[in-house]
Amino acid sequence: MANLGVAIVRHYERGVVFRLGRLRGVRDPGIRFMIPLADRMSKVTLRTVTMPIPSQQVITRDNVSIGVAAVAYFRRVDPVKSIVEIEDVSSAIGQIAQTTVRNVVGRSLLDQVLTDTETLNEQIKEILDGLTQQWGVLVLVVELKDIELPQSMQRAMARQAEAEREKRAKIIAAEGEALSAGRLAEAADVIADHPIALQLRNLQILAEIAAEKNSTIVFPAQFLESARALTRFVDQESRSATNAPAAAAPTGPDGGQVPRPDWPIPQDETLTNPLKGQVRT
Repeated sequence: MANLGVAIVRHYERGVVFRLGRLRGVRDPGIRFMIPLADRMSKVTLRTVTMPIPSQQVITRDNVSIGVAAVAYFRRVDPVKSIVEIEDVSSAIGQIAQTTVRNVVGRSLLDQVLTDTETLNEQIKEILDGLTQQWGVLVLVVELKDIELPQSMQRAMARQAEAEREKRAKIIAAEGEALSAGRLAEAADVIADHPIALQLRNLQILAEIAAEKNSTIVFPAQFLESARALTRFVDQESRSATNAPAAAAPTGPDGGQVPRPDWPIPQDETLTNPLKGQVRT
């Protein structure tokens, strides 16, 4: 119907009219009338276009070969430039996007590609937006969606991640042991100041053990404490008997001492020494 002078422009389109090969303007949505056989209309969509960027092999700055795929979102903001300035705007954006992704990723380290993708996406978007602005195209978003690593690199990264997890686990376990040792030291100080606390703790352990009905446990703490108390009592009695004063000797009616049977009996010197007391002539 455009050749008959009538065209319908949809709401998301704009019509660029050429009359005898010369630009005559842009037509808004609706029914538009033109000069038959003289005017020609090219419709340009203003909707956002999704363009996948195929995966390509890229060598990073640290000499690691990876495969990178991305996706770009753009839309035409100037219908005239998108037709007059370039022949196929979609193909041009696809080619320049592949080149830009390869250049930006190639200047980056592997760790940066894996962890700082937002910065790389912003850099690629800025470069594409500057190049496509002259074509009347606005690049909205560029995202790296797939990064393929070699098998050897995947195994190395897996070992590195496992070592990091083991390191964190050991650090956490060591911190727990340090905290536990501090708490045990505080508990020992409390028990030393209050000996009855140890007895209460023993009773609590006995109550916890009694909850398990499928086992028999001998708990010798009370027996040992009784044995220690008995030993201390015997020692105290022995020391008391050793340090007690000797009993006084009994006295007779005249006030003199009565010899005890176990006392030593004095012997007469004349009996023991018959020569003593004899008179020599």
